[in-house]
Amino acid sequence: MTSLTNWISPSAMHSLGWTLLHFLWQGTGIAALAAVLMTLCCRASARYMLAVGALVLILAAPVATFLFLTSFESAPRHFSSLAEERSANSSNVAVKSSTGFSRFSPSLDALPWLVQAWLLGVALFSLRSAGGFLLLERERRKQSAIVSARVLALCQALQRELGMKRAIRYCECKWLQAPAVIGWFRPIVLLPVTVLTGLSEEQLQSIIVHELAHIRRLDPFVNVFQIAVETLLFYHPAVWWLNQRIRAAREHCCDDVAVSLCDNPVEYARALTLMEEWRSAPAMAMAANRGPLSQRIFHVLGLNSIGAGRRGIGLTGGLLCLTAAVIAGNALLGIAYPKPIVHAGGISQARVSLAQLAWAAARSPQSSATPAAAPAPAVRPSAARPADAAQPATGGSYIDDMRVAGLNNLTVDQLIALKIQLVTPEYVRGLLAQGVHPDVEHVVAMRIQGITPEYIHDLRELGLNPDENKLIALKIQGVDVGYVRGMKETGIQPDTDQLIALKIQGVTPDYVRALRDQGLQPDPQDLVSLRIQAVTVDYVRDVHGFGLKPSVHQLVAMRIQNVTAEYVKGLQAAGFKFDVDDIVRAKIEDISLEFIERAVKHGFQNLTLEKLVQLKHLGILESPTDL
Repeated sequence: MTSLTNWISPSAMHSLGWTLLHFLWQGTGIAALAAVLMTLCCRASARYMLAVGALVLILAAPVATFLFLTSFESAPRHFSSLAEERSANSSNVAVKSSTGFSRFSPSLDALPWLVQAWLLGVALFSLRSAGGFLLLERERRKQSAIVSARVLALCQALQRELGMKRAIRYCECKWLQAPAVIGWFRPIVLLPVTVLTGLSEEQLQSIIVHELAHIRRLDPFVNVFQIAVETLLFYHPAVWWLNQRIRAAREHCCDDVAVSLCDNPVEYARALTLMEEWRSAPAMAMAANRGPLSQRIFHVLGLNSIGAGRRGIGLTGGLLCLTAAVIAGNALLGIAYPKPIVHAGGISQARVSLAQLAWAAARSPQSSATPAAAPAPAVRPSAARPADAAQPATGGSYIDDMRVAGLNNLTVDQLIALKIQLVTPEYVRGLLAQGVHPDVEHVVAMRIQGITPEYIHDLRELGLNPDENKLIALKIQGVDVGYVRGMKETGIQPDTDQLIALKIQGVTPDYVRALRDQGLQPDPQDLVSLRIQAVTVDYVRDVHGFGLKPSVHQLVAMRIQNVTAEYVKGLQAAGFKFDVDDIVRAKIEDISLEFIERAVKHGFQNLTLEKLVQLKHLGILESPTDL
């Protein structure tokens, strides 16, 4: 699954992952607030507007969160002037935090998997929606016809009463049991045969008005927006609940239009009851029998289906969910952005931004030494980041230490990026000692990927001399020292670019040794070609079992032409002793086993490949149905 997110930068991955997590409480809070407000509204149109507005906020929340996190990741420069004004007194600043200046918790290894799972879900729901639209359009084209002149005149008269001047098509169909509206810019009202024949004239008029109300209110566009939000934010139940409320309120609004124009709520309620028995309509369309029947009938007849007790329960539940969302959001923000304890002598005790803290830490000598006021928390270095993360006191500031290590003229943005990633002067000196001379951006990227001086030293010992970009590429693809040593032990000597390509294609030392056992001597480029064409060891073994000894290039050609072991077996069973090149050519010329069997049945003997090709081209053995 890692290939799904290779095109996303680490910073964007972090921002997107945290955006998805933050939306859990944001979506709950917005939906809970909408639930409280909708409970207080008596009119269906007001509930509908509130629900649609909440859905817009639900989509805007993750977008705004991602943009904020992305801009926060880039550490804007406008903090530099404020930091310079206060840098004179920054020597009294001591910053303490159990996680340093890292904005993220130690469990961030799960973020890429979260983003990948989300991308996969979006892809699946997108396919579902696209398939639904295509199926709906296909059925409309194949099984719909223009309505009769009488029904068309009725529909146009009702359209004029509603003051609608849009061009609307009216079609009769047999594949639906309830009227529906499809299309956005050129809407189509689908009227099933069951409705045209099973409803009275008055009931039919009210149902047609209901569908026209959908068009006048631009409901198809809102429905597409709902499907898009469900596709992007499918993992949150609040999105599905809110969309359900929107669809229910939408039907109530259209019911109000139908009742107000036809002025017979009882007949309209009977029509709804009849159509509920015929209920069948695609989710992508605006159907007249959509929504809970009992609630719609209560609404049409002017009865209150929600008592005071249920309203109170709804209000209480909404407020509880809103409170829980606020608490969860505060807790998640505390995990994602731990608040450092700041003792400022020269800086005000008011809230200080992360950019100011990083600047203060960079300018202060105490940023490289443990403050005397309190012991530093113990940090256990990982295997990818050894004890170079520790910052022994040097008597100078972080900027001075970095200048001594070789990084000069650092900007505020660069200092913030270095400090966030816990880049120490010792780490920079370790890179320089291995012959690597990265700039600030490369140092940050190498630190993010966990590239250590020891890793570079071990690669040098194995005969590799990668630069900064190739080191980062090696780490991104998961090329460790054990993998390089294993590939060297097989007898091949890949360079850095070849190692990256081999790792991308999943070439392992065991795969190379198995090919060697089959008598092949592939070089790194051959190995990449073999893996791209899915040449497995079993495939090579099967081909050898038929007495063929193809080279690496011939194996690749066989796989490109989809030469299977069954195909070779069939040729030999028919008496053809082709070599590898002839087998590949036979496949290119589309000489199938069925064609050879047909030639043998006609009594042809001693056929060569050239004769088979001529028979194929001339169509001598083709039956009239084949032609």
